[in-house]
Amino acid sequence: MRVNEVLKKKRYNRLFMSDSISYSDAGVSINNANLALTKIKTYAKSTFNERTLTEIGSFGGMFSAMFPEMREPILVASADGVGTKLKIAFETGIHHTIGQDLVNHCVNDILVQGAKPLFFLDYFATGKLLPDVTASVVEGISIACRENKCVLLGGETAEMPGFYQDGEYDLAGFIVGVVDKSKVIDGKNIAAGDLVLGLPSNGLQTNGYSLARKLFFEIGGFQVDSYLEELGETVGNALLKTHTSFLKPLENLLDSGKIKGLAHITGGGLLENIPRILPENVAVEIERGTWTELPVFGLMQTLGNVETNEMFRAFNMGIGMVVVCTEANKEFLKNNLSECFEIGRVVEGNKIVKIKDL
Repeated sequence: MRVNEVLKKKRYNRLFMSDSISYSDAGVSINNANLALTKIKTYAKSTFNERTLTEIGSFGGMFSAMFPEMREPILVASADGVGTKLKIAFETGIHHTIGQDLVNHCVNDILVQGAKPLFFLDYFATGKLLPDVTASVVEGISIACRENKCVLLGGETAEMPGFYQDGEYDLAGFIVGVVDKSKVIDGKNIAAGDLVLGLPSNGLQTNGYSLARKLFFEIGGFQVDSYLEELGETVGNALLKTHTSFLKPLENLLDSGKIKGLAHITGGGLLENIPRILPENVAVEIERGTWTELPVFGLMQTLGNVETNEMFRAFNMGIGMVVVCTEANKEFLKNNLSECFEIGRVVEGNKIVKIKDL
């Protein structure tokens, strides 16, 4: 049917005769987008450095690719999100820590290959744009970018009516870093007899939240503002603990030649992330009890009677980053890391991780 026939059928009623339809009538507010952008620009510019060649609002962000201090610079890129941890932000109304989670997660993902961050871009999408919420998320992103010496080079803010529930949004991040080819950390020289060190997390980081929400809210019947003695704080605060960036403790050790491998403990836990850096002929044995497991993990296991193996696949269990080194380099690394546990050893095997005491 032709458009003009539709209009005739409508008899040129008031909708077509009098009312002018705008983008806002479709649920998209250009004014709110501009207001959000104004707030975002201030946060983004606070991360700029001498390599930043464009302003926020350009079609593409430009960044100097000159690395005279490196013989063969290798760019390392990664993209990720924060999963259903977003649901905790929606329920608590706390949005700035989610932005920090996003950046720190991405920083850690390229850090394991020895790369230091250069710039970051974000993608924020929502059904109805609330400038203050959007600005709070980006403020968190800018805080983490500054802490990680990383430029917030640009991003995308999308308002998509009917696509998301009211008050909800999605968030993703994209990071680019650099490492000199001779300093890439890839785990290929890991051998039986090497040691496994663990750097502590301060919570769930950004993984396992679908299970955590089920355990606390469905099975436990708690709310985000429920105070639990076992945690020493509310459920919401415990679950919103910011994902730790391990750049600062590891930055000065990346070029030391004393680190054989690094594994960021994200989804899949120790059981599935450590094998990602192992050569074919070795495995890892982790000794449970050699580090401090945070109370939140024990409480969740009790709430749902969760099998220990499942806990170690879903959560980081208190270890956010793993460092593999030789016995000879153990003391050097432990002395230069503010907090570190010796949690296991590399053995002969076929790229599996066994938790002793499971």
